Amino acid sequence: MTQQKPIAPPALSTAHRFLPLLMLLFAASGCSALVYEIVWFQLLQLVIGSSAISLGVLLGTFMGGMCLGSLALPRVVSVRVHPLRVYALLELALGIMGIAALMGMPLVDAIYARSGGSGPGGILLRGLVCAVCLLPPTALMGATLPAIARWVESSPRGVSWLGLFYGGNIAGAVFGCLLAGFYLLRVHDMAIATYLAAALNGTVALASFTLAALTPYRPRAEEPAAESSAAWQGSWPVYVTTAVSGASALAAEVVWTRLLSLLLGATVYTFSIILAVFLVGLGIGSGLGSMLARTSPRPRLLLGCCQLLLAAAIAWTAFMLARSVPYWPINPYPGM
Repeated sequence: MTQQKPIAPPALSTAHRFLPLLMLLFAASGCSALVYEIVWFQLLQLVIGSSAISLGVLLGTFMGGMCLGSLALPRVVSVRVHPLRVYALLELALGIMGIAALMGMPLVDAIYARSGGSGPGGILLRGLVCAVCLLPPTALMGATLPAIARWVESSPRGVSWLGLFYGGNIAGAVFGCLLAGFYLLRVHDMAIATYLAAALNGTVALASFTLAALTPYRPRAEEPAAESSAAWQGSWPVYVTTAVSGASALAAEVVWTRLLSLLLGATVYTFSIILAVFLVGLGIGSGLGSMLARTSPRPRLLLGCCQLLLAAAIAWTAFMLARSVPYWPINPYPGM
């Protein structure tokens, strides 16, 4: 008798058919997130002013909110709830908060205008304004990937799609960044851009609710606390390295944005270009890193080599921005 290959259960086969559609939804989610970021950058620029401090506080609050959301979801939402339903609710709430931020910004402007100042107190007030405006919606953004990961990891083949989901999210983010900076805010206004992003959130939520009804979900057993603690003790150098690397990356983005704004003009176009290039580089690097990590028996050595190359790349960028770019034979202000 010939041995037959095991046939996947019909439930999992049905779920696999919807993975490409879910990747498109995640790309749309990334597009709306970057439209919001560009719009919020413009709104908060009008409220707290345009400076390196304002940009640093804005980006720090944005990324901090996403970090809080990704950490809070596993502790707040039970694994028994269908992840696609959780994802849909997150997208729906994000669209509502995006519109609420647009409507409530005049009130924030009035409060800041009466209380704003300089020095440490002014910086703290800027941080408070950014936290009030950005932490709730960015926490929802940060919770979307863990929610999707729960559903993907429930099927063996689905784990390989996590990298594609992340790549699709970055591709959508790049498109949303350029769409908001070079079309929506140039041809229309911040309200139209916000409504479009909210419409994308609503569409993604509706599609996710439909997928949740069509696909089954078998929750995985929660990882015991002892195993989680043991995993952290063995991998804490990797987490620390990644955290320090992320801090240097965001600091470099602030410095590059400030310098290129002096050269090319402090406009939304400059910010959109820098952010789009930053995201494209992240997408290319994550793809190459994933390919190398699959075949390498020593991924930690790869991480160390990557950090050494990153230090050289940042130094090269600093040299180019200081010695080469300012003397290019171009005029960033045509007609002047």
